[in-house]
Amino acid sequence: MSMQEAKKENVMRRVVLDKVTVNIGVGESGERLQKAYQLVQELTGVKPVYTKGRKSIREFGVRKGAPIGVKATLRRQAAVEFLKKVLPAVNFRLKQSSFDNYGNVSFGIAEHVLIPGTRYDPEIGIFGMDVAITLVRPGYRTMKRKRKKASIPRRHRVTKEEAINFMKENFNVTILEG
Repeated sequence: MSMQEAKKENVMRRVVLDKVTVNIGVGESGERLQKAYQLVQELTGVKPVYTKGRKSIREFGVRKGAPIGVKATLRRQAAVEFLKKVLPAVNFRLKQSSFDNYGNVSFGIAEHVLIPGTRYDPEIGIFGMDVAITLVRPGYRTMKRKRKKASIPRRHRVTKEEAINFMKENFNVTILEG
């Protein structure tokens, strides 16, 4: 056994992409919500779900339980491909404040037409969207599963610095201060 084999990386410490969540908050039900649903379905290739209002706000015309947005979750290779398609819309730049202390990254796209390969459709209109990236380590499921739940030690959680390094190495993202 050589020294190279002895210094193998611990596979349980590797940071992996868990999921990418795409969200469009319309704020109302009706025709615009249907168009947002159609747009998310076209962009992601998966069937989105409706998000519902958590409480009634009379000034905005939002009722509790009424559908007000659309979201879709992508995992595995579909998530990687979607990120490669969406990151050029923000010029491969993310603010440091987009990263939280638990390995999550979030950024917004002002208009979906900024995504390369998408065209403006007058029937759909223009929508902005939020993209949330969740990074985890292998074994993270023990905290989420239904049976035999266990806590994850702090040293096994993904830190902000590790999330930044992951995005730099895998997606060639430039991190901006702020």
